[in-house]
Amino acid sequence: MTGAEIAAALAPDGGVVALVTETRGSAPRAAGAAMVVTATDARGTIGGGAVEHRVIAHARAMLAGGEARATLDFPLGPALDQCCGGRMTVALALVAAADAPRFARGAAALWPDGPVFRDPPAPRPVFVYGAGHVGAALVRALAPLPFAVRWIDARAGFTAGAPPGVSPVETPLPEAEAAAAPREALHLVLTHSHALDLEIVAAALARGTAFVGLIGSATKRATFARKLRARGLDPACLTCPIGLPGLHDKRPAVIAASVAAQMLLVDAAEATRSSAA
Repeated sequence: MTGAEIAAALAPDGGVVALVTETRGSAPRAAGAAMVVTATDARGTIGGGAVEHRVIAHARAMLAGGEARATLDFPLGPALDQCCGGRMTVALALVAAADAPRFARGAAALWPDGPVFRDPPAPRPVFVYGAGHVGAALVRALAPLPFAVRWIDARAGFTAGAPPGVSPVETPLPEAEAAAAPREALHLVLTHSHALDLEIVAAALARGTAFVGLIGSATKRATFARKLRARGLDPACLTCPIGLPGLHDKRPAVIAASVAAQMLLVDAAEATRSSAA
């Protein structure tokens, strides 16, 4: 959860914030994962299963008039009917609705001098160019994932009905979006025109990026690579076809699932590379 999501969940009547503060060995979520428990709801997750069930029960006891704060330590072994072999520590704090806005700032201590919740890293931008059948399916697949999705098409009305959290853009010059994109953005090019595809790919490469994905075949990539080199651009980070290797089903939903999984792998690899730099 983000701080803004925590604040929204607490806003009506308050609740209990549960924060994973430490993990050792194998655990279902990493330190920093959070959830909010109210009398009737639980939002976010600290990993599900037996640990989350016990945390929710403890939080509800706090809401019913128990302690205002707690620290729970869970060995993830036979005592919980689990075989993970790790350990999780979870801090819980009773938070009044009036105190909820402080979480929206992105960092907040659960109690004075207590564990600190911090917003997760900002999601990586993913620019999707094209709102045909595959583009629409891909945006729906990416929307719930930890990405900031920008959906771009040159045609009026094609990005209507964008999923929540997706930023639709209608512009006669989609390549201008690529030229101004953050350098950490990933680009997926699936427009109705090969000529437009080429201009978007060229703009993304000129801007600088780790990944440009292009729908099409190996032959299409070879043709684009030749034209890009003629413009003085290096096509090394151009991936075409897109999606996971071994999946040849061309139904839009299957392509979308494959490419969404590929984006998660690319994002993880880029995060590892950045942290090692």
